[in-house]
Amino acid sequence: MSKKIAFLLSSYFEQAEYAEVDQLLIDKGHQTVLITTNDQKQVQGMKSDVDKADTFTADLFLKEANPEDYDAVVLPGGTVNADTIRIDKAAQDFVKSFYNNGKLVAAICHAPWLLINTGLVKGKTLTAYPSLQTDIENAGGTFVDKKVQQHGNIITSRNPDDIPAFAAAIDEALI
Repeated sequence: MSKKIAFLLSSYFEQAEYAEVDQLLIDKGHQTVLITTNDQKQVQGMKSDVDKADTFTADLFLKEANPEDYDAVVLPGGTVNADTIRIDKAAQDFVKSFYNNGKLVAAICHAPWLLINTGLVKGKTLTAYPSLQTDIENAGGTFVDKKVQQHGNIITSRNPDDIPAFAAAIDEALI
């Protein structure tokens, strides 16, 4: 059964963590919507936080999006993107709404920073980019070094190498 999935990001996100996950979920029959926290709909992808990659046009601004319209939210990483949205109160509220309503929250690479800032990490086991281990532990969570970790309705993953497993876990959780 097709589900509607929101991708939430700013700019300077890891392109593979958006574009490849998006395509894998579309291939599984899901509908995806790109939502940005930016004040313009053009968003900039990156390759390894160093090189600019493609630009994408978001479908909606965050202020126009309603969590009730979606079955899941996916948070791509990229250091700059993740650091930008983690302090965005509207992004925090958007993600908390998914979590509080039992909907799937999926974050890859540096994106679990947003989960830390929303207070959703305490008592949970997560994976992420290795440099987030101390942040997760300081927020009361447990860090594991695995391709994919699911704790309740939160799915986390480490990096672009884990994208196939990450997308498969999202798809399986939505079935």
